[in-house]
Amino acid sequence: MSNKPLKVLDGGMGSELIARGIMPSSGLWSAQALLDSPKAVMQVHNDYIQAGAEVIITNSYSTIPSYLAKAGMSERYEDLTEIAAKMARAAADAADRSIEVAGCLPPLSESYRHDLVPSDEEGFAVYANLVTVLSPWVDLYLCETMSSAREAANAARAARSVDTSKPLWVAWTLEETPGGGLRSGESIAEALAAVAPYSPDAYLFNCTAPEAISVALEQILKLTDKPVGAYPNRYHIPPGWTLDNDVGTEYREMSVEEFMHYITTWRTMGASVLGGCCGIGPELIAALAASR
Repeated sequence: MSNKPLKVLDGGMGSELIARGIMPSSGLWSAQALLDSPKAVMQVHNDYIQAGAEVIITNSYSTIPSYLAKAGMSERYEDLTEIAAKMARAAADAADRSIEVAGCLPPLSESYRHDLVPSDEEGFAVYANLVTVLSPWVDLYLCETMSSAREAANAARAARSVDTSKPLWVAWTLEETPGGGLRSGESIAEALAAVAPYSPDAYLFNCTAPEAISVALEQILKLTDKPVGAYPNRYHIPPGWTLDNDVGTEYREMSVEEFMHYITTWRTMGASVLGGCCGIGPELIAALAASR
């Protein structure tokens, strides 16, 4: 087992809202719920806290200009990001124990699409604005579902440039085939080197098949002494997928027992920051938290 204390993350927000019938699986994604069903967002945050999560992530994964532009609201990205941050902070502060809020710095175009990552200049500018908005409400920044070394470096650079006082975590999404590196094809070593100038405080892998995560954890644990971790999903994401195109995802069955098998394996390897992403709900996070 890892000699570092286990830190329990929450699970998926957008997929949980879809499962509860709150929003469609396209369009503005989880940002739609901020507009139409804010109480449902708060309920999901609260349910993860009740399940035992110690870190909840702001519901700002899709409060980005490219997604909001679908509804002619790209100029509202800072406003909606602040709303999401305040909601997570309120949920954390209302809890009966200490809960940290992680400010999400997401892909700025499409998830998993390293070929659609904006230019460094454009990406840095948007990320810097997001960090500025998040900073009063969050305890740390999470560069989430980063598909390439450059994407993660842009988000990490912005976080460190705007706010040097809070921890910075970087989470990459991986090629579905175990051992394939990032979605971009870059190696774990290359990914680590790209963010090294910004000295992240933890390294994670997320929104990826657990089998691929196992191989990546084995690789990264040889390269760093900092905390590492993972939060897998329940979906296979094929090449070329976007939120609104016709390329479909494939749901992976994953029982509580199967989820906990991976969790136990990763803990034994040395991972200490664990949770869930798309399709991983409060019931699985409760099992994870109970394993401490």
